[in-house]
Amino acid sequence: MQSVRDHLETILARLAARAGEEHVFTKLYAEAARAAADASDARKRAGVTLGPLDGTIVSIKDLFDVAGEPTTAGSLMRKTAAPAQSDAAIVSRLRQAGAVIIGKTNMTEFAFTAIGDNSHFGTPGNAVDASRIPGGSSSGAGVSVGEGTSEISIGSDTGGSIRIPASLNGVFGFKPTARRVPLAGAFPLSATLDSIGPLARTVAQCAA
Repeated sequence: MQSVRDHLETILARLAARAGEEHVFTKLYAEAARAAADASDARKRAGVTLGPLDGTIVSIKDLFDVAGEPTTAGSLMRKTAAPAQSDAAIVSRLRQAGAVIIGKTNMTEFAFTAIGDNSHFGTPGNAVDASRIPGGSSSGAGVSVGEGTSEISIGSDTGGSIRIPASLNGVFGFKPTARRVPLAGAFPLSATLDSIGPLARTVAQCAA
């Protein structure tokens, strides 16, 4: 059975091969992901698990805070924003569950359209047909799961921003009840309507 580390390295090699034309991810956490993968493999050898997300390779939409770095929300003007003081609530939960966070995924600027385009960081090609739009605003999330560079991606949905890219990229997306997942540390489109949820290859993965 393939180790988490080996699976991760296969994905990282694939991403490295297209580094000059990368539009799906805005940032990779290669070394931190390797450490998390190794820790998960060690737990598995010891017969210990942190739950269904332990060792799962997960990406996060680039509107979730990661401590020590700016959160761009798909906008060039936020590349120089003040670094986040702490991880977003969803990021902390993923780490506690043993998820391997591989990177941040591209999105439409400020999560404002359903097309998935981004003139600053490039527009990801659809996972099924790269000449077509990926859907948005969680564009990179849908593509990363569809192409297999993430097993699960965490997006946000106000008016379809998880469900549209999931549909267009041939994966599953779930918009939970508003605030079912805490919004702390997520750049808002609408503080009263935003929901945080997963995109994945199966319904079971969404439920995990």
